[in-house]
Formats: sequence, structure tokens, C-alpha cells
Amino acid sequence: MTAAGSAVAARPPATVRRITLDADGTPLSALLALPEHTPPRATVVALHGAGMSAAYFHGTARPDTSFLALAADLGFAAVALDRPGYGLSARRLPEGQGVMEQATTIAAAVRDLTARHLPGAGVFLLAHSFGGKPALGIAADGLVPGLLGLAVSGCGDEYLVPPTATTGRAAQWRLNWGPLRLYPPGTFRASGAVVAPAPPRELADAGRWPETFRRIGGRIRVPVRFTFAEHEHWWRHDRRAVAQLRSRLHAAPRVLVDHQPDAGHNISLGWTARAYHLGVLGFVADCLRPDGDGKEHPA
Repeated sequence: MTAAGSAVAARPPATVRRITLDADGTPLSALLALPEHTPPRATVVALHGAGMSAAYFHGTARPDTSFLALAADLGFAAVALDRPGYGLSARRLPEGQGVMEQATTIAAAVRDLTARHLPGAGVFLLAHSFGGKPALGIAADGLVPGLLGLAVSGCGDEYLVPPTATTGRAAQWRLNWGPLRLYPPGTFRASGAVVAPAPPRELADAGRWPETFRRIGGRIRVPVRFTFAEHEHWWRHDRRAVAQLRSRLHAAPRVLVDHQPDAGHNISLGWTARAYHLGVLGFVADCLRPDGDGKEHPA
């Protein structure tokens, strides 16, 4: 390894700190990581899934699974929100909110974020599982002006398993995690900092998502990247399902659908998290190009 390579390898991870955002009177807790020596290239706002928390994007089992640290290291501001009904807002919103209510609340928090913490940096949304639903709602209704694009994992438009289905513990594990070998040692010991009770209103709204997506998909006019894990069992992601998903987003300038090998539903906590996160940040960089269409262009 060269001296330069050694310096990069030895560089400490970015500092991640807690902040509170004002969503039109509702406090939302969040984790923030900033690049150390340069203005951020863009701000990536990350939204966790049901039964998780903002810490999902700052996995501690291995430092290289942290999306927040990697994004800051590559020059991006990264903010992981506790969605409405989680974190600080759980007391005020014990029942949580439905998908489109969350879209409105999260957009208000993003406006506060950009006004107080990160003025001038364009916003990109990264979302996992249920978090993908309000993210797509934000894009459809134009709630964040100048939105660069969004990347969604663990969410599609057609369920394989109804979200309200009653399943045993083993089936729930398969749906949410997949094989144990996909995750670094210590992942499940550290999961207490990541998991959180899912508010009942979002769980009730989950079953209506296919209908909601059919209604809003055609209004999305920013680049979108979907990623399905190899061991994704909540959503259909075969060739027919992918074609249908693309057809729902006919107004988007680009729709990219990827499949991540050796990954389970909780894609940002596994061994392949870094590979997935690098792909997301490459897509963000594409969305920053002057044409803003998220397309891949030759250097």
C-alpha cells in the first residue's frame, strides 16, 4: 500500500452528531455527518424503514457499514431522520402518521435543515423500506423544491407478502433479514440502537401502498434508483414487476432498477452495505451533472 493509501485507510471516520429539526412545530430528531474540509457537494437525507430508527444508516457492527460516515468522507452532507412517530416525535405522534402525512412533515423538516444547517446544498433523498413511501410522495408532490432525485431500497409497488399478514418469528426473520451470513458479527447485538416500535398508523397505511403508488407514480419528475436485495422477500422484483414499476414512473427522466447480490432486506446493515452505498452516492453524483437527469455519461 502506498503512503497515500495508508493515510486514507488511517483517516478517522466522520463525526456523526445528533440534531433536532423543526417540522412546522413537530420536532424530528436526526443524525448529521458533514465533510470536514469542503462545502458539501449535496445533502443526502436518509429515511429509515418501519420498526427502525435513524441509526439504521449509521450501523456500528462495522464502521464501513455506516452510510453517514461514507457520504461525509466523499464530500456529501448526510442526514438520517427519525421519521414522524419515531425518536423525539414519538411522544407527540404516538400513533405516527400515514404515508402522505409523513411526506408533508418530512418536507417541512428538510426545509428547516436547509435553512438553518445547510443553505445552498441541493437535496437528494435516500430511503429504505417504508421510508421509500413518503420519499416517493415528496417527489410526486414537489414538496422539496429543486429535489435532485431519490434512491429507494426494500420497497416496490407490488407486495409478495401482504404487510398485514400474520407470520411466525422465523418467517418474520426471513422477510426482514434473510440469512445470518449476510451480516457482520455483532450486527444483532448492536441492533438495540437501530430498532424501534413501529407506530400503528403507518402499519395500517402500508396495505394501501400499491393503490397510493399507482396514483402518485406518474407525477414523479426526478431521477429514481430502486435497489432490490438478492434476498428481498417483501416485494416482487422479477422482470414483469420491474417493467410495471418503470411504467408507473413514466414522467421521471430516468428510472434505474438494480439488484444487490448477497444482501437481505436490511441492505444497509450487511456485508455489502458499502457496495450499495457507493452505488447510491454515484447516482447522486450523476444527478448533480448539469443536465440533472441522473444519466450515466462518459467522462
